[in-house]
Amino acid sequence: MKPIAKITLGTISLLTLSLGGMVVQAGGWDNFKLQYFHLTSVFHDQSQELEDIKKQNNKPKDTARIDLNNLFNGGPPKDGIPSIDDPKFDTAETTPFDKDETVIGVVINGEAKAYPYKIMNWHEIVNDTIGGINVSVTYCPLCDTIATFTRGNTTFGVSGKLYQSCLVMYDRADDTLYAQPWTLGIVGSRVNQSLERLPSVKTSLGDWLEKHPDSEILSTETGYDRNYQRYPYGSYYTDDRIIFSVRNQDQRELHPKAIVSYIWESGNGTPKGEFSGASQQFPHQEMKQVGEKTVQFNGRKIQARWDEELETVIVEEMDETRIPSSPAFAFVYPAFFGES
Repeated sequence: MKPIAKITLGTISLLTLSLGGMVVQAGGWDNFKLQYFHLTSVFHDQSQELEDIKKQNNKPKDTARIDLNNLFNGGPPKDGIPSIDDPKFDTAETTPFDKDETVIGVVINGEAKAYPYKIMNWHEIVNDTIGGINVSVTYCPLCDTIATFTRGNTTFGVSGKLYQSCLVMYDRADDTLYAQPWTLGIVGSRVNQSLERLPSVKTSLGDWLEKHPDSEILSTETGYDRNYQRYPYGSYYTDDRIIFSVRNQDQRELHPKAIVSYIWESGNGTPKGEFSGASQQFPHQEMKQVGEKTVQFNGRKIQARWDEELETVIVEEMDETRIPSSPAFAFVYPAFFGES
């Protein structure tokens, strides 16, 4: 073998061994990919979203609700995580998912649908119509947050950006960027405008079908080649890692991945990078113990309760009208709402 061939082969072997060692040290390939995306995010050319906004004569740096230096590249580019825009559905009899599969449950005008996390992990946004209303059902795997909102005649996509480690969505009609945990425009022509939210819950498929036996369940026939039985984020859901930088963690008393539910109502203020309005969180472990509680919220009394049937927190007005809420990892609430 020629010397140059030996050197080349040796270099390849060394790189292979080094990569293998890093993968093992990271705790597996999926964990390694998360760390890789974080460490190399600064090199990813993902300016497409902001360039699209500039074409509409908007000046992102001057008008953005947030400091654009805190808008991180998540790894995949714009639409690199593809939304589902033509969803197909199974029934309780035809779905491949077990009854213990976690789902997002939504009921609008009597029509019930469930969106398995195992699909949402790969797509994050489903543009759908429920009960005659055009909606987007959204999930952030890095934050465990959900938000369902009306979308009119537009659709929403995954921007490829993260704010406080959470999903940043974009409106395909005007390219406005929205922070999912606020459901608020943060960059673009609709900056500081809130989306119209609708109630949705995180629960198990079995518990959901007990209450809604005729519910449709999102199908794995998405048009994309994905292994929907595999969780693509390694040990992230249960370990204590927060991959991307987030603020205000000195205000957090719980394990970063403990589950809470929170509610929020945006106010009229527009402080740079801060939430304006009212918010309240309800840790799930605490709510399991106390069962229910009544609190003052934005000038009125509301009630939160642990729903034994759905195994989640439900928040309501005193007349039992549902208030849209979201589950979240515990690190999310201080990052987005601070001590509000």
